[in-house]
Amino acid sequence: MNFSEALPTLVITLREGVEAALVVGIVLACLKKAEQSHLNSWVYAGVAAGIAASGFVGILFNGLLAALSTSNQPYAPVFKQLLEGVLGIVAIAMLSWMLIWMTQQARFLKAEVEGAVTAALTENTNAGWGVFGLIFIAVLREGFETVIFVSAQFQQGLSPALGALGGLTGAAIIGALLFKWGVKIDIRLFFKLMGILLLLIVAGLAVSALKHFDSSAAILSQIDRNYAAICVFYDRTAQTHSCILGPMVWNAAGVLPDRQFPGVILKALFGYRDRIYLLQAVAYTIFLLTVGGLYFQKLRPQATVSTKNIQPAPPQ
Repeated sequence: MNFSEALPTLVITLREGVEAALVVGIVLACLKKAEQSHLNSWVYAGVAAGIAASGFVGILFNGLLAALSTSNQPYAPVFKQLLEGVLGIVAIAMLSWMLIWMTQQARFLKAEVEGAVTAALTENTNAGWGVFGLIFIAVLREGFETVIFVSAQFQQGLSPALGALGGLTGAAIIGALLFKWGVKIDIRLFFKLMGILLLLIVAGLAVSALKHFDSSAAILSQIDRNYAAICVFYDRTAQTHSCILGPMVWNAAGVLPDRQFPGVILKALFGYRDRIYLLQAVAYTIFLLTVGGLYFQKLRPQATVSTKNIQPAPPQ
């Protein structure tokens, strides 16, 4: 069992799970304050339904990828690599948007959730369904992002499942500590550290997604000579080459391979690769500069204008 495959899944599930746990905790607190605790069962039903729906989506994606892996159709390997690359791009977009948006909206989360719960409670006949829908969407959104990431990595087996289970368990514990036992946790520091880790994991996903596109092009060029010219960087004399990614700019396979310890841990958590091609290096750098720059910009406290030192304009 390769536990390194569980690490990125655990990190993402833990972060996404804590976000969902915050929403659940705020909703339960609102219901208690409004003396509507009899609706708590709708909250738990929404959590269960959101997790089940996310798992169903994951089964569909992984089933499709597994079918392409075992298919005897000549173009199946091309479509499999292409699908993994597309899923990688979708996961990058979703996780990046979630990271930046959540960082910006975190200060308004409690007010928004409380407003949604209040609106649901005003409709006495549909209050339960309103609470259920709020929780279901919150859990499904976080779960769907995790499922897309796992599918993009084509992680199957027990290790990713254990990572997801560990992340959900950790999120549930943090939620209970915050809302049930009143333990003070620096949740801002937690999200800041997890956000930095997530940035590096998603940057590594960008490298993997480009590799899938490269493999898809290489396989297509080999099975159909009409597409041989697609590999503009192919060099038959080279032992290591790419099809569309350009020349190799980093090769540490002999020193720190990414399939052995500790390289496999660095690969799981920080996006390390023992071989990097030009286009991958450019994409990795651009991602960290743009998305990372936006993330750290959103972490800064909003500047407030002080009126103490503002002098009135002289009369004309």
